[in-house]
Amino acid sequence: MSMKRTKQRGGAAGRRSSDYAGFGGSKDKESEKSWKEDVAAQPDESFVPYALSKHFDKGTLIAHSTFGKGLILNVDGARVEVLFEAGMKKLGHAPA
Repeated sequence: MSMKRTKQRGGAAGRRSSDYAGFGGSKDKESEKSWKEDVAAQPDESFVPYALSKHFDKGTLIAHSTFGKGLILNVDGARVEVLFEAGMKKLGHAPA
């Protein structure tokens, strides 16, 4: 027995890339501007090398081996939220 299948309408093929602007690591203009002002403008001597075994405080500038230069925006227990050029990342650190 065969069944007639209809075409799907309105699927993902009809969507624009702008529909997904907030998904998948895309960064907005405001965070890019903030990163340039707050992080990129700082001298290299201001950055502390990132290590999972170190404790970091809010406002610390770090240098990560993969993500580059970043600014710690929030500390939550054993996690820190860091603003990198590529966007926000959550990293681990040694709790206080």
